[in-house]
Amino acid sequence: MSLPTLKSLTPQRLLKASVAVAVITIVLKTGAWYITDSVGLLSDAMESFVNLASAMFGLAMVTIAQRPADEDHPYGHHKAEYFSSGFEGALIIGAAVAIIWAAAHRLMEPRPVQQLGWGLVLSVVSSAFNGVLAWVMFRSAREHRSIALQADAKHLVTDVWTSVGVVVGIGGVALTGWLWLDAAVAIGVALNILWEGVHLVWRSSQGLMDEAVEPDVLAAIHKTLEEFQHPTIRFDHLSTRRSGQRRFVDLHMHMPPAWSLGRAAAVRTSVEQALMSAVPGLRATIQLLPSDVEAHLDDACDPL
Repeated sequence: MSLPTLKSLTPQRLLKASVAVAVITIVLKTGAWYITDSVGLLSDAMESFVNLASAMFGLAMVTIAQRPADEDHPYGHHKAEYFSSGFEGALIIGAAVAIIWAAAHRLMEPRPVQQLGWGLVLSVVSSAFNGVLAWVMFRSAREHRSIALQADAKHLVTDVWTSVGVVVGIGGVALTGWLWLDAAVAIGVALNILWEGVHLVWRSSQGLMDEAVEPDVLAAIHKTLEEFQHPTIRFDHLSTRRSGQRRFVDLHMHMPPAWSLGRAAAVRTSVEQALMSAVPGLRATIQLLPSDVEAHLDDACDPL
């Protein structure tokens, strides 16, 4: 039996896998905390609950984003993925604050940790699950241009680094006998995931405000248009935006005024098809204008 390809690993399938892995890691990490009474492992287990909630919400938003355009949403539902990223970031921030609160109390009243061997084994096994899934998610996120998938993958990577920090902290406690080290590592882990949460919220907010396409996508658009430019045809007033998995470009194409509408429309169709071939998922809107007519817009334009 052949292994599934990246295209067959849709965001929905991977987020369902993320839900399953989150449940497994919750069981493993909660067990690790229960047998060791380590606040560091408690912080690790708390983040796994965030993983579960994030994956479930992400699955719901990706499902909505796949809905076709309708009368109320003529441009589709692709921006739903940004809500997933923002929600995940907010959950991460909440988890980080809760971890800092719990660790601060333990820092004031340190307690010995117990059965470190089993606790570390359970934590490492759960991290392996998250690491493998995050690697697959990152590759698939690039393939499908899914911010929800990328956000979940980043969160899983953060979870892996959290577990690494916790293992190092608990190992330090075992070697040095410094009980406060367990709580100190938990606070350090919380600050790390707090930063990741803030970054996810910021990125989702930029997406909701119609952020321009990525530099490599814009370069592909310019390169394609250059193939059609000559003394009788020019392009200007180019603007772009991204909405979830979709990319949009709007521009003006100036042609000789003596050309028939049919000829001008045929050239426009060729340009649109070339653009959409160069950038998968792109939707191009081109307004035809005579070469001796200029459009005066309030928005900043991008002359070519």
